[in-house]
Amino acid sequence: MSKLIIPRKTVYRLSLYYRALQRARANRVETVSSAALAKAAGVKPTQLRKDLTYFGQFGTRGLGYNVEQLSARLTDVLGTTRLQPVILVGAGNLGSALLKYPGFAKEGFEVAAAFDLNPSRGRAKELGVPVLPMTKLKDLVHEQLVKMAILTVPAHVAQEVANELIEAGIMAILNFAPIILQVPDHVVVNNVDVAIELENLSYFIQ
Repeated sequence: MSKLIIPRKTVYRLSLYYRALQRARANRVETVSSAALAKAAGVKPTQLRKDLTYFGQFGTRGLGYNVEQLSARLTDVLGTTRLQPVILVGAGNLGSALLKYPGFAKEGFEVAAAFDLNPSRGRAKELGVPVLPMTKLKDLVHEQLVKMAILTVPAHVAQEVANELIEAGIMAILNFAPIILQVPDHVVVNNVDVAIELENLSYFIQ
């Protein structure tokens, strides 16, 4: 079966719909209307219906969407039917805080290992994952078939580390470094720049 080609912004919204469906499941809701699901995800109902047409007809007119069925389809499309291995590079303050976040496994991601220039056995116990030297990165990526990485290194080394990740076989990077990475077309980068987000919010409170 060929992979669906879905626009990047739509993929982001699919994740929002999935989170909203998870909340509905937790509340034992069996069906949800497009209006209710769209509101929970923060989008318009017309946008929701358009996004879901990428993978067939969902929902019954007058009844809405079956929460279990739509959740299962989104899990399949987003590739989280099994735990996806992820690595983190840069186990400093931010990296360590992310490693302690308990929500990754719940959402279908498993941090296989962290990498740092100064690995230490003591920190592995504290962080719950092995903290390895960069020299072991390529081997672990190949052994565990890792395709995703979280990058929490300083800006001045981020591009160099990204190059190393791509050479090892990483195809998707969640970048926390305040720099735009130059990557090949087959590699996807999502940037999380906290300062830019705060600047954006600052505009709206003037």
